[in-house]
Amino acid sequence: MNLNTLIQAARAEIPADILFTDALMINVFSGEIISGSVAVADGYVIGFGDYPAKQVISLSGKFLAPGFIDPHVHIESSMVCVSEFARAVLPCGTTTVAADPHEIANVLGVDGIRYMLQSAENQPVNVYYTLPSCVPATHLETAGAELDSEKLSPLMNENRILALAEMMNYPGVIFRDSGVLAKIRLAKNHRKPIDGHAPGLSGRDLYAYLSAGISSDHECATLEDAKEKLRAGMQIMVREGTGAKNLKTLLPLINNDTYRRMMWCTDDRHPHDLLSEGHIDSMIRDAVNSGIPPITAIRMATLNPAEYFGIKDAGAISPGRKADFIVFSDLYKIRAEQVYAKGILVAENGHIKPDIVRPALPFCPGSMNVKAEDIDFSIPALGKKIRVIELVENQIVTTAIITDAKISENQAVSDTGRDILKIAVIERHKATGNIGRGFVRGFGLKQGALASSVAHDSHNIIVVGTNDADMKAAAEAVIAMGGGLAAVCDRKTLASLSLPIAGLMSEEPIAAVRDKLDKLIEVSAKLGCAIKDPFMILSFLALPVIPALKITDKGLVDVNKFDFVSLFL
Repeated sequence: MNLNTLIQAARAEIPADILFTDALMINVFSGEIISGSVAVADGYVIGFGDYPAKQVISLSGKFLAPGFIDPHVHIESSMVCVSEFARAVLPCGTTTVAADPHEIANVLGVDGIRYMLQSAENQPVNVYYTLPSCVPATHLETAGAELDSEKLSPLMNENRILALAEMMNYPGVIFRDSGVLAKIRLAKNHRKPIDGHAPGLSGRDLYAYLSAGISSDHECATLEDAKEKLRAGMQIMVREGTGAKNLKTLLPLINNDTYRRMMWCTDDRHPHDLLSEGHIDSMIRDAVNSGIPPITAIRMATLNPAEYFGIKDAGAISPGRKADFIVFSDLYKIRAEQVYAKGILVAENGHIKPDIVRPALPFCPGSMNVKAEDIDFSIPALGKKIRVIELVENQIVTTAIITDAKISENQAVSDTGRDILKIAVIERHKATGNIGRGFVRGFGLKQGALASSVAHDSHNIIVVGTNDADMKAAAEAVIAMGGGLAAVCDRKTLASLSLPIAGLMSEEPIAAVRDKLDKLIEVSAKLGCAIKDPFMILSFLALPVIPALKITDKGLVDVNKFDFVSLFL
């Protein structure tokens, strides 16, 4: 930003670079739609009305809105690198993201965060980050790194770091864990917001959590939960991801009195959803289609997250802010026809412009440290009853059931007749040999196995299957790729997706990743899987901060008790 140039251009002492004329501008401050012109110099808005300009672009009476902001997203969940993620969301009108890189941080620690920071340079999207607060997420799993407040402190000074990321370890907050409190103090000392993650937390425990200074939550799955947190002062990020969909449930909370404390976020979206449904724009369309006023929906995607994070140069069309715009024709079916980043046309009609160069990728070290020959999924029968993880449709929460074990030759085995399948998590970071073993109901597989190195949050290898041989073959396929996803039957790999960047991301274009993931899903369905996106659901079954029963490399976890429980009763 050249201040002299901006001030001179704003006073019309020198010509603006571009004058956008005949626009219906969405003013997110006043809630008005204003007909007129917008002047841009050096990539920033410098004024409204008639200005001398080097270039005049007529918008022909189309709407002009600020670029959309996603305030909570894990880029790693798109399974592509930062450059390819940017090229996917930019045509949807997303020009700014606040990404939480805790997936790669749990694999590679500070090196992973610095890789993401370097990857954000020279992108057409404003890529900011929140600093991972839970690496590891809990003591109940083995991560690839440990990030305490001392290791995080130098990163807090990075320009791209906006906040302390979601504090998933809410028991650590309310029971005053010294390491957790040190991270909170670090954010407070830098005057940065602290994102929350507290599904179902209520009453005095919620008040204790908020007393620490935590200010937002994206984990509200019920209207009652969101209402209580809103009333207590939290800002609510309404989430619509691939695995967790909360928009429809939370829409009744949005009104003239509440919307300024609410935002849209995607959290985790797989490639096929990004390419077929869109990004933040899809949430706006769904909200408007359900009766939310269009300008309200746009404000929740622009001004609200900008103000929450203190981003002064995005979130609105106003002097001194970046000329990040979307152009569209229908206020009630908003689809970006053109997208401008700092006044440059970067995407048109759903496609990034071919002259937008992809920056070179920084180096990322390998992340697979496990011996395939040591893998053993057998479960000696130590009782007749077992605890089973039960999936909940369209949610990442689970329930826990107790049922009879199927026993064969003194071993507990999968029971496809009752849809009770063996599930396991293999530690992949430190060659500990840890393998957590259990059972899950809800996948519907009749044969074969599925495996993935994407397993929130520590991203060990997670495998579900109908028999041990296929499970081992699936795990071996993931290891051989240096990370990725695999579907196996009769020990043969039927479909796979290589994710060599930390076992989480690919360098390939998102459409290519989508096609391979679609093939995996297609094969999974042929194996009997009843879930639309089994790999997204599988990835959350190792997350011991989302109720109720989960599995890690150390064993079964009762999330409500925040402790291990036995498989057999």
